[in-house]
Amino acid sequence: MMIDRYSIAFFLLFSFLFGVLDASAGDADPRYRACVAQCGKTGCVGETCFPHCKFPSDGVAVDGPWYMQEPLYLKWKQWDCESDCRYNCMIDREKEREALGYGPIKYHGKWPFRRVFGIQEPASVAFSALNLAMHFHGWLSFFILLYYNLPLRQDKKAYYEFASLWHIYGLLSMNSWFWSAVFHSRDVDLTEKLDYSSAVALLGYSLILAILRSFNVRDEAARVMVAAPFLAFVTTHILYLNFYTLDYGWNMKVCVVMAVAQLLIWAIWAGITRHPSRWKLWVVVIGGGLAMLLEIYDFPPYQGFFDAHAIWHATTIPLTCLWWSFIRDDAKFRTSNLLKRAKSV
Repeated sequence: MMIDRYSIAFFLLFSFLFGVLDASAGDADPRYRACVAQCGKTGCVGETCFPHCKFPSDGVAVDGPWYMQEPLYLKWKQWDCESDCRYNCMIDREKEREALGYGPIKYHGKWPFRRVFGIQEPASVAFSALNLAMHFHGWLSFFILLYYNLPLRQDKKAYYEFASLWHIYGLLSMNSWFWSAVFHSRDVDLTEKLDYSSAVALLGYSLILAILRSFNVRDEAARVMVAAPFLAFVTTHILYLNFYTLDYGWNMKVCVVMAVAQLLIWAIWAGITRHPSRWKLWVVVIGGGLAMLLEIYDFPPYQGFFDAHAIWHATTIPLTCLWWSFIRDDAKFRTSNLLKRAKSV
């Protein structure tokens, strides 16, 4: 939903202001650095050794025949010797710190999460998948409402003028949460770019949709005129991130501007409209704003799984259900008004 990416934008803003993204005291720890260096030479951390440390980047065993390939699941996850060394050294170092009474610290910009079946942040992956499921359920129920429960025009099209726009929104939302799950599963360059790109695409389209719905733009030519400059900018920005440079600072500014703009549009529209379900819009806007506090607070993961970001993912699940409920109510409301006008003519 729209609030999902507001939170990301504001998190990036506060991270920039307070230096959250640079808080990586763990990788400056001499004991951690010595552990990683030693593991790189021996392929072991303590008594735990990693067989695929014998594989270089091409996946062929160093001390075995050519057909001894690295397992496919490791190739897909792109776990290599360095990643495993860092992970296991981090876990061991955190155990030592805990025994001394110290709390968790970040390593390479991330909290010390515990893997589950090779998944880097299992809680965030699970909650991202649930958000994806909620968007699919919301979009499917919206589709069924339009074409099976509400009256249709003679050409079998829905009366609701914004139906096609919400269909696209649903697809972009599901795409965004899919790549969010993939990115939290394994943070590499490709998954990072796909997650950022899908988030920017959803934010840009959500801004267009907020303008078109709040100003009740129904003429196709007018919609094209409104959407064209935004689509051009978002497309250029995504190409810039993927093929020129992944500029985090610039991307943060773009996301914050688009997020704040549409948040203000929806909030103002909710305040002046007489829509019967405007309270749902208020709950989503306010609830999303409160959920952003989790991103700003940014506490370490409980038991190595549930950090502030993961819990924020969990809070967006009920908000997503309410958001799609508002969309369905809007379809009913607009269809009812159009039918009344048609009968009065």
